[in-house]
Amino acid sequence: MFTGTYTALVTPFREGKVDLAAFGALIRAQIRAGVDGIVPVGTTGESPTLDYDEHTQVIQYAVSCAAGRIKVLAGTGANSTTEAVFLTQAAEKAGAHASLQVAPYYNKPSQEGLFQHFKTVARASRLPIVLYSIPGRCGIEIGVDTVKRLAASCPSIVGIKEAGGNPDRVSQLRAALGPRFTVLSGDDSLTLPFMAVGAQGVISVASNVIPREVARMVRAFAGGRASEALKLHSRFFPLFKDLFMETNPLPVKAALAMMGRIAEEYRLPLVPMRPDNRHRLRLTLKACGVLKS
Repeated sequence: MFTGTYTALVTPFREGKVDLAAFGALIRAQIRAGVDGIVPVGTTGESPTLDYDEHTQVIQYAVSCAAGRIKVLAGTGANSTTEAVFLTQAAEKAGAHASLQVAPYYNKPSQEGLFQHFKTVARASRLPIVLYSIPGRCGIEIGVDTVKRLAASCPSIVGIKEAGGNPDRVSQLRAALGPRFTVLSGDDSLTLPFMAVGAQGVISVASNVIPREVARMVRAFAGGRASEALKLHSRFFPLFKDLFMETNPLPVKAALAMMGRIAEEYRLPLVPMRPDNRHRLRLTLKACGVLKS
């Protein structure tokens, strides 16, 4: 099962190209911090603006750097089924442990279309698949009945990243799919509420910045130490929120740049944060103890 803390890694760029040196350093920091896995080239990794060669290269490099020490859940979803199949097969060849499959965005398929899309991807590869429902960015929710139908039809579909902001969905998924199907929070600020009703971890943006603390929070709650988990949640809640004050991954890349981990570089149509929001983010990072000056 893919439970615990998985970091939705940013993709560092330098002068327009993927910065593999910085990317490798981020992965090594994740390993040292004790996360359970990483998600290269998810939407936090700016997957829509990477070409096929870059996408495959980043997954290969992540697998190589992880070297079996943590799991690699490769982002290989797309709004084209053919593209999703191609990227998933490439991830399998690269040695990834599983695939994260975002709902097709912009197309707005029906629930039957979603079922056929994910079934086609699942049957084209032997990789375990974690679905990713984020209606705020895709314009469509993967319905609970559709998830149940997919899990019954495709044994390799083993979990879902739930980013709809509604704890009721977690309860509905848990009731429909049972304990063996993994539900992961897709929102850092909702990790504990989601775990309280049956989620088993998080695919986290904040853990790019504070991997050790997010992993500790998740393990504490899973281990029955709710007060310890709540203390960590309360301390970092302002950061959880401010990392989404503008479109992800703008704030998390800005934060990592402030920490000296990456160059603050994006690909159009993404542009740097507004100065007032950047200032607010810096203050939050200082207040949380992430930045010392």
